[in-house]
Amino acid sequence: MNTETIKKLANFLHSAEKEKREVVRLTKEVYPDFSIEDAYLAQEELVRQKLAEGHKIIGPKMGLTSEAKMKQMNVEDPIYGYVFNYMQVQDGETILVSDYIHPKVEPEIGFVLKEDLTGPNVSAEEVLAKTDYVFPGIEIIDSRYENFDFKLADVIADNTSAAGAVLGTTISRVEGKSLDTIEVSLIINGKVAAMGKGADVLGHPANSVARLANMLARKGQSLKAGQPILTGGITAAVRIQPGDHVCAKFGEGLGEVNLLVK
Repeated sequence: MNTETIKKLANFLHSAEKEKREVVRLTKEVYPDFSIEDAYLAQEELVRQKLAEGHKIIGPKMGLTSEAKMKQMNVEDPIYGYVFNYMQVQDGETILVSDYIHPKVEPEIGFVLKEDLTGPNVSAEEVLAKTDYVFPGIEIIDSRYENFDFKLADVIADNTSAAGAVLGTTISRVEGKSLDTIEVSLIINGKVAAMGKGADVLGHPANSVARLANMLARKGQSLKAGQPILTGGITAAVRIQPGDHVCAKFGEGLGEVNLLVK
């Protein structure tokens, strides 16, 4: 796919996000052969456009971090995108549904490294050794595609549906933490909407960070110390509505994060 077409697709998705407008997925009719490689090029162009507008990258985020889902999609790697500063939501803050298209939420464990991490061949053990701390989080996803209908290349180009992130302020060292068996509940209006555990993210959230480092290494990039990294949804994503109180509760002393919806 040529550069002009890549820019055209990035512009299309960027406009849809800014205008809060649903669009038909790219692979449906016009670009049925849209490849994963082209999708990441479109994502890179989308990121460039956001940076040119003055936005800043907070950190990377992982998606498709279920082994079963990857098998279903016939891929060997999860996918990644980026959280920008304009997407950040403070713990306990109120968001407006009208600022999104069809938002959903999912609880995630975030990592912050104390040293840069460069692939290839990064292991979960190396990730844990270089982790400064972990924190609880909620990701807000908001695919620009109608009815959340997309294929893998579509969602990659759309920056993996990134729309918002609540980065919890409770920090925990990883020593003595069983991040694979940690239990996590997504509670909406006092009722449990979804449950999961750390192992639902590639067997262990540190595996997600390792896979990200190794994927970025193919482009000569690395994970940076001090940068928050969202490792992927622990539960299924749940649609939110005005009036909702969202709470993600984490075991192992990681605490909780909250979000109000208006």
